[in-house]
Amino acid sequence: MHLTADQTIAVDRLDYARVAVKPTSPVRDVLGSTDVDSAYAVQAALNQRRIDEGGVVVGHKIGLTSPAVQKQLGVSQPDSGILFEDMRFPDRGEIRASDLLQPKVEAEVAFILGADLVGELSLETVRSAVTFALPALEIVDSRVSDWDITIVDTVADNGSSAAFVLGHPMVPLHEVEPRDVQMQMTVDGKTVSTGSGEDCLGDPLNALLWLARSAQKFGNPLRAGHIILSGALGPMAPVTAGSLVEASITGLGDVSVQFISEQDD
Repeated sequence: MHLTADQTIAVDRLDYARVAVKPTSPVRDVLGSTDVDSAYAVQAALNQRRIDEGGVVVGHKIGLTSPAVQKQLGVSQPDSGILFEDMRFPDRGEIRASDLLQPKVEAEVAFILGADLVGELSLETVRSAVTFALPALEIVDSRVSDWDITIVDTVADNGSSAAFVLGHPMVPLHEVEPRDVQMQMTVDGKTVSTGSGEDCLGDPLNALLWLARSAQKFGNPLRAGHIILSGALGPMAPVTAGSLVEASITGLGDVSVQFISEQDD
């Protein structure tokens, strides 16, 4: 993969921030604030480094599915990132807050693909490729200081993704209509986010269709067995050591995770 000098600077900056767990300055100063293609090139290089280090790709995440967030960042389409096996944490499990920088959590619908998504793609194509849907939490954690990000910064930073949790049960897609689900998320028992499937591009399956087309265009189509996080159903919420996050999504079930300090290990 050939990178420009500026792209290499961005890769090195974000990779150091991830490994050292120290936030960095935005990368738009070297990539420009509107060059999304360059940002995806940086993301691909960063993810290749992780693969070269033994990282195992298990799926994809979709971000910027909320119109309000798109407006905030001045964009009109979602973005995406890669999920690695070491980003997965068990339902009702624990995540060390010290391994993260400035984490926030959002509740989403996750899909498990039962078929590759290649060729002519439509809403019905992606629907038929989904075997299961289930509740999920995504822990987003910008490597950029103070969440001072534009679309370029978050794309380069693998969609600002850090971890994810899949809940229970795994529901066959024919038993639930993703656009109709309702979500409630609490932190330490206090409701911090609510939303619905329609708040995710009108339908989480629309988000999946966008991702499938985008992935195929760039030569990396979605494959059977992949986990897809379809995007937030409501606002994200910040968390710290000690936070207990719980979410329920109608028709799907529940998911939770506890953030702990090193002293709790």
